[in-house]
Amino acid sequence: MITFIRTHPARIYAVAVAALALVAHYVPELPSALVLGLVAAVLGTGEAVQRAEDRKTASTTAAGEPREDEHQGQADGGLA
Repeated sequence: MITFIRTHPARIYAVAVAALALVAHYVPELPSALVLGLVAAVLGTGEAVQRAEDRKTASTTAAGEPREDEHQGQADGGLA
C-alpha cells in the first residue's frame, strides 16, 4: 500500500480533493470555517504532492532515463 502511495501521490490527491469538493457541495450544513480549514489543508497537501512529484522527476532525470520529449515521433518509426 505504501508503495502505491509513493508511486501515485498526485492521483490520490486528485481523488481526495474531488471527494472533498463533492461533500462540500452536497452538504450545505457544513460550517464555513470547516470548509475554509479543509481548503487550507488541501492547498498545503498539494504543495507536498508537487514536491514529491518533483523529486520523482529529478531522480528519473538524474538516472539517465530519456525524457519524454526525446521519444516524440518514434512510435511510428520516426516519421513525423
